[in-house]
Amino acid sequence: MVLMRSENEIMTSYVIIPIMDQERFVSSDEQVEDTKEFSLRPKKLSEFIGQDQIKSNLKIFIEAAKRRGDSLEHLLFHGPPGLGKTTLANVVANEMGVNIKITSGPAIERPGDLAAILTNLQKGDVLFIDEIHRLNRAVEEVLYPAMEDFQLDIVIGKGPSARSIRLNLERFTLVAATTRVGLLSAPLRDRFGFLERMDFYDVNALNLIVDRSAGLLETHIESGAATEIAKRSRGTPRIANRILKRVRDWAQLENEGRITASVVTKALDALGIDVLGLDPIDRKYLRTIVEKFGGGPVGVETLAASIAEERDTLEDVYEPYLMQLGFIERTPRGRMTTLRAYQHLGLSVPDNASQNRLF
Repeated sequence: MVLMRSENEIMTSYVIIPIMDQERFVSSDEQVEDTKEFSLRPKKLSEFIGQDQIKSNLKIFIEAAKRRGDSLEHLLFHGPPGLGKTTLANVVANEMGVNIKITSGPAIERPGDLAAILTNLQKGDVLFIDEIHRLNRAVEEVLYPAMEDFQLDIVIGKGPSARSIRLNLERFTLVAATTRVGLLSAPLRDRFGFLERMDFYDVNALNLIVDRSAGLLETHIESGAATEIAKRSRGTPRIANRILKRVRDWAQLENEGRITASVVTKALDALGIDVLGLDPIDRKYLRTIVEKFGGGPVGVETLAASIAEERDTLEDVYEPYLMQLGFIERTPRGRMTTLRAYQHLGLSVPDNASQNRLF
């Protein structure tokens, strides 16, 4: 699929990535509704809010590469979903004035799929591979010489008559993203010249993002309302923008389109999102530990069965944010809630609190 922008913008070709439906409104994974609205993503580094150290480094690398007339070194961004890894890949392409092709690790099933993508790249183009840790190992082997020597080894024929040929590729920049950098093989990781972790955003940065997005959506929002959305966005711009769109709908029906702090509070209370961004599933997780297991410790398998979820879902989706808030501990004996969790839920501390090392 080829998207045509204005005459002064770059042509971008995309490999379509299927997006799984997500039930949780505060999920940081991309959802179908995130693609329905026109893009709120910044196009230039100057428009990108937050991640200041990464922006500073990229600005230097991009300017130096442009002065040399060369392509950028390969880049790897890692961190939780929803923090702007895909956006930064597009920003890099725009700043360099080149095309970008977007795909994902699971979408490249065979070495031939990767070869088809690489041979269609033009000089300086950016290839963005999302969730690169999910690349097939056979595909990864083909990627090594392409990244290092800009050459592609292809086997023609089968059996005794098979022969290998090496094709020269145009110099390109691979920009990769992953939410689980630890799953990358060392040979692949070492071939990136620039590795950066993207961290959760603070309230001030999210406040600016909400203000900018409201302007693009042509929606009036008060400063207090933007702050309230920022506080409930779990440090993630994707969630902040999703909340803004839902609150905008609420404001159009009840407040003539003006988003105020009271409208935000009313809308998010109705959606079950509390002042810290916890949703009903988060609270169910915490209450299960407290009410069924006395605050813990409880084994993760037992806990997963109690709330009818998979263990991987607990570890990868629910627990990271709860640990960031200091609401749970992972111990050798199992999961435990902390004093902060009891206080947030408005529950009294049990008599055996001292045994649970609450703090």
